Amino acid sequence: MANNIYTSKVPHLDLHGETAAFVEYLIDTFIKDNIKQKNKFIVIIHGWNSRILMKETHRVLKRDKRVIKFYLDAFNIGQTIVELDI
Repeated sequence: MANNIYTSKVPHLDLHGETAAFVEYLIDTFIKDNIKQKNKFIVIIHGWNSRILMKETHRVLKRDKRVIKFYLDAFNIGQTIVELDI
């Protein structure tokens, strides 16, 4: 079900160029906005080269009670698909 979503059709947050320290604020704000808009799925683009932003993104998502589940996109491991509890 969720693995079949078209990621180009859902809201994206691109973290390229951001610091790991600022990621938590950006993700929190992005989730808050998308819950208000009743978006069930969102995509967070973190890249995959150094894995620093990916690890920080997953750490933040793991602790967020508004997140039902999250997983790397099978077609692009540089982004994570997030299912929100709306």
